[in-house]
Formats: sequence, C-alpha cells, structure tokens
Amino acid sequence: MKYQDTIDFIRSLYKTDEFISLHAPVFRGNEKTYLNECIDSTFVSSVGKFVDRFENMVAEFVGAKFAIATVNGTAALHIALKLVGVDKESEVITQPLTFIATCNAISYCNAKPVFVDVDKDTMGLSPESLAAFLKEYTAMQNGICINKMTGRKIGAVVPMHTFGHPCRIDKIAKTCNKYNIPLIEDAAESLGSYYRGKHTGTFGKISAFSFNGNKTITTGGGGMIVTDNEKLAKRAKHITTTAKIPHPHEYLHDEIGYNYRLPNINAALGCAQMEKLAEILANKRETAEAYRRYFSKRADISFCSEPEGATSNYWLNAIILENTRERDVFLKESNDAGVMTRPIWRLMNRLGMFKNALHGSLENAHWLESRVVNIPSGVRSRIKK
Repeated sequence: MKYQDTIDFIRSLYKTDEFISLHAPVFRGNEKTYLNECIDSTFVSSVGKFVDRFENMVAEFVGAKFAIATVNGTAALHIALKLVGVDKESEVITQPLTFIATCNAISYCNAKPVFVDVDKDTMGLSPESLAAFLKEYTAMQNGICINKMTGRKIGAVVPMHTFGHPCRIDKIAKTCNKYNIPLIEDAAESLGSYYRGKHTGTFGKISAFSFNGNKTITTGGGGMIVTDNEKLAKRAKHITTTAKIPHPHEYLHDEIGYNYRLPNINAALGCAQMEKLAEILANKRETAEAYRRYFSKRADISFCSEPEGATSNYWLNAIILENTRERDVFLKESNDAGVMTRPIWRLMNRLGMFKNALHGSLENAHWLESRVVNIPSGVRSRIKK
C-alpha cells in the first residue's frame, strides 16, 4: 500500500493493532460517581445541581460571564441566532466549509445562509473575503446592513473555528462592528482554543459550543450558549426552558419556547469531564506534535498546525493530500486497515438544500474540500485519576 508507513506510524502512536477510531470519548475521572449521585438524587432531567455547576465551570474556563446549557450545539446556535434577531427577513453570512449544523440552525430561523470563502491556513471564515463581500453587495440603511441584491438585512455573521483551529476572529469582529452586524461564533469544536490569548467564543456577542460524543469533552449530547450580555443570557435560559414563567404550581408561558435545556444527568458527565480538560488538552497537543514531526519529513502530505497567534485544542487533526485522487487512496487504505479517517465536509453550497444560496468566490474552500483528511485524534494514554 502506498500509505502503509503512515498507517504504521498512527498505530505506533496508539500502540494497538485493533481498530482506531477518529475520536473516542474517555471517561477516567468522576463520571460514574457523579452519575450515581445524580441518579440517587432523582434529579435526572433539566433541573439539578450539576447543570448549574457545569454552566459555571464552562463560563469560568472560557472567561465569559454567562453560560447556558442546552441539549446540543445545534440548539445552542439556533437560540443564539434568535437572540440577536435573525428571522425570515434575514441573511446570515457564514462559511461553506462547515458541519451541516451551522446551516441547519440558520434554516431553523427561516433565514438564508450566504457563503464567503475561508482561509487555507485556518480553514475558517476569511476576514478579507467577508470585507470584500460586504463592500460589494451591501449598503447601510438606518444603521442596518442590507443586501442590495435581495433587500434582506444581514442578520449575523457566523464564523466556525474549524477542527478547533481559531479563525482570524479579531479581524472578523472589527468588520462586523463596522457594519453593525451581530457576530455569533460557532465554537462547537474549539473548547480549549485561544486566539491571541483570548478563548474562542468570547469575541462575538454570543457563541455556541458542543459536547457531542466525539468532542474534546462530552456530555453524551449537549451544548452551551456563552455570552457576556446578561439580558441575552436571561432570555436564553427562559426560551430554552419552554418560556415558562417561574411559579410554585402554575403552568404559565409567555411566548413560544423550546425544550432545549440540558438534563442534569448529562451535566453530571460534563462536570467530571471538565475536571480532566487540562489533561485532555495536554494529551492531544502531544499527539499533534508527534504528527507534526512525522509529516514534516514528507513532501506529499502537509499537517494542519495551529495558525499564527492561535493556540488550538487540536480537536481533530487534519492533513492535506496533494489532490483528490491521493486523498481517496489514503482514505481507502487507512479505513481498510482499521484506522478510521474521513474527508472534510462536503461544501454546504454543494448540498441540495443550499445550492441556490448566494456566495462569492469559494476558491480556497473548494481546494480544501478536495484534499483535507481527518486522522485519529483521541486521547492516547491513560489520564491520571
């Protein structure tokens, strides 16, 4: 096989001849203890001390004032969009190179996604492409940024920190401020990632994190809305809890809400996982460094290292093959050998649901789509108890 040496290297890292998954969760702390405590308390649904504790732990870790736990990252992003006023009269600028959840959340608001290109090195939304699109296609009317072609307002800009690598979020924030557009960070993949010393998810008005089973830490399923805005935080908690007005016994609801609150039993997992987060991040950084050293000796494969000015969590390590044919050969050989690898996502504008979405030049996104592959990235050795 052409890539046997790379497959052998990955096996040597993980020290196994068995199947190697892309990113399996690890439960080596207080998970069972907290789950048993949660069960014994009978508070296993959306009310309980672990929900509050998990929210506080995440807020403290990322350096935000408020965190509101949700059932998943998509729900967190959906509510974040609603909170800044995204609706059927809105367009939301985002990147085509992202997981489908980004565009699904936009669609839940009956808004339209608009795609601008990404940077090759970050794989995240390009501030230059964003600025160029806004300059060419939009105009300010009474302080609102309007798409001159469609007449719709630009309701938000949603960059995504791809595989945990921070995009140039400071420049994106500056452009959003110039055009008075709310910035929402899709930080689903970037817990533990920093840009110029500041945690991802804290540059915009509001952000969304994910704790799916394959993320850096997991609650099984789960998400988190993060913001420094107290008014937005209170409203987020209200509408994710079916918009129920607190009352000792009456069922009073003042608007259409959502049953999006994270159950206490899931938050119990999250608390235990957060206790081990620093060790998990250190372990994953060691893995990324081993990959970087190995691939630096190969001329035909490039390793995606953290961008300049960034500290990445290296959620999913990624490599870039020379072309689509080589990518497909690598994918087949590695998966046939029991080493799980996968290509980057299909571009959103190439999916049937979004094929008519407005977009600018997507040259970098297309280039990356045809070459990027994710390789095993889970914790390799036991975390200390």
